[in-house]
This record gives sequence, C-alpha cells and structure tokens, in this order.
Amino acid sequence: MTSAAQILDTALQIAERSGWERLRLFDVAATLDIGLDEIARHYRDKDALVEAWFDRADAALLARARDADLAAMTPAGRLEELLVAWFAALAPHRALTGEMLCYKLEPGHIHLQAQGLMRISRTVQWWREAAGRSDAWLARIGEECALSAVYLCTFAHWLRHRREDEAALRVYLRRRLHSLPLACLLRP
Repeated sequence: MTSAAQILDTALQIAERSGWERLRLFDVAATLDIGLDEIARHYRDKDALVEAWFDRADAALLARARDADLAAMTPAGRLEELLVAWFAALAPHRALTGEMLCYKLEPGHIHLQAQGLMRISRTVQWWREAAGRSDAWLARIGEECALSAVYLCTFAHWLRHRREDEAALRVYLRRRLHSLPLACLLRP
C-alpha cells in the first residue's frame, strides 16, 4: 500500500519537472504503479496535495515549538524562529510552492481561494499557539490581524526573492515583527 507521503513526494518530483499546472494525477499513479483509486483514498483532488504540502510546513512549525530554547526568547524571537521553520519546510520546492499558489488564485478557482483564506487563518493560529501567545479579545484580534499581514508580506517576499538565504529572510521578517504597531502588541 502506498502512503499519502509517498504520493505527495512523487507528485512534487513530477511537478518539479513539468510544473504544477501540468501535473496530472494519472502520471503520479503511473509512476508509483498504483491506480487512481489509491490516490483518491488519500487525496480527493489535486488541490488536496497542495493542502498536504502546507500541512507539512505547519507540522515543521509545530515541531520547532517543542524545542526548549524557544522559552527563553522574546515573543518576537519565538515568532521569528517558528515562521523560519515553516519556510524551511517549503524551501526544497520554493518555486513550485509559488506555482501552487498561482493555481489556487486562478479566476475560476473561487472555491480554492476561499480555502486559501482558511489556510492562512489556520497557519497564523498555529503560529500564535506555538509561540505561546495568550492575548484575548481585542488584543488577540489586533495581534491576529498584524501577524496575518506579517505572514502574507513575508510569504510574498520569500517567493519573490528565491535566491535569498535564510539570514536575509530573517532580517526581513524581524523588521516586520518589530514594526511599531506589532511591537506594541508583542510586549512580553
């Protein structure tokens, strides 16, 4: 039996050669010598592979949260470390990740765009939880809005600057996290 991880890894390998737009599930099935029913058992459609890819990044962020060194960091430091772990998980297929987002943003994919908004919210929620953020009510709402903006700006920057290394990403992210409105919200 083929695992969900094997299917996703194979799809990513094929898409690296063909592009996300040209990836076909029947090619994934043929490469793995399985039927489409085996893929359907794990993934309801091609977009479910995208969601699984981002789930891996969320899992990397949550795994980083278990590290003891995070407790001694400032709130902004914890947020930086966690989001860098999220990007590091996506880094092996950075350009392909951008293609996946373009696929989701196509005009005919309104249903995928709605799911994309839910994905952003889910990732930001896990990011806040992993960083131990406990504000409530208006402070929480303000922080969620600010962190969502930081997340989206940093994601766009990461996609546009594909040759940029982790140190440069950290500088960009740190500037966003230390901007005046967010810095006020992130006081220890």
